[in-house]
Amino acid sequence: MRRQNQSSVIEFILLGFSNFPELQEQIFGVFLVIYLVTLMGNALIIAAILLDQTLHFPMYLFLQNLSVVEVSFSATIMPEMLVVLTTERTTISFVGCFAQMYFILLFGGTECFLLGAMAYDRFAAICHPLTYPMIMSKSVFVKLVVFSWVSGIMVATVQTTWVFSFPFCGPNEVNHISCETPAVLELVCADTFLFEIYAFTGTILIVLVPFLLILLSYLRILFAILKMPSTTGRQKAFSTCASHVTSVTLFYGTASLTYLQPKSSYSPATKKLMSLAYTLLTPLLNPLIYSLRNNEMKRALVKLWQRTVVLYTV
Repeated sequence: MRRQNQSSVIEFILLGFSNFPELQEQIFGVFLVIYLVTLMGNALIIAAILLDQTLHFPMYLFLQNLSVVEVSFSATIMPEMLVVLTTERTTISFVGCFAQMYFILLFGGTECFLLGAMAYDRFAAICHPLTYPMIMSKSVFVKLVVFSWVSGIMVATVQTTWVFSFPFCGPNEVNHISCETPAVLELVCADTFLFEIYAFTGTILIVLVPFLLILLSYLRILFAILKMPSTTGRQKAFSTCASHVTSVTLFYGTASLTYLQPKSSYSPATKKLMSLAYTLLTPLLNPLIYSLRNNEMKRALVKLWQRTVVLYTV
């Protein structure tokens, strides 16, 4: 990445929500609360599963990995966003912008594949309960987790390196809440046609294909639920699956709209709102949706709370 020869830009200005100066304080307060709740909720899940040996099987270990991704995703975006909201004009270095884009893509890509693996795990458990231990063996679980993380790393490495190999001649104002690919790409002073083809193809493979597989898995699960003899069991299972699908649709839907066409005609405000859906809301909602509807997870959280109380009272 030979910045000196290719670019006259040495730093970027993140505009954030500068168009709404009168709302900066309120937005800051809301985002700060969401960020702290996201960190706390996901940290509790990670700790509860780590300390409870009875939860050391695929369903919960997948959830633990998802919580690690969500914490990391939020930590990549939210601190910088909160800084943007407290200042009228904030800068981020060329290297800092590169790093933020890299980790957004890494954790975003990992989450895409991880959610797909989790849906497959639920499909195998509900639709093939007798053969589930063989279908989702320890080695299969490890392979799916490693594949998710390695795929995220590969996506981030290729896309970030490619974007920052383009020349940036100015202006240097990123009209977004973070250094996401579509916003930074608008500042490139070169032909990005090949990259846009790659972005379109990559989004289909990384976002839409897992999303369609997840929907297919839940469709099969739905048919299995309808065969349940217990009405209460059907209602509970359907409610859980519906909440999972809602969260997944929110994440994949907004991410695909953003990345299928990096230079789309959406207004900057629309792009910011879509970005908030998968960078702010899903890290907050996933712990609630995937854990609080689960009795074993609630029991583990209560046990963790009791253990913490004992430590502080001794």
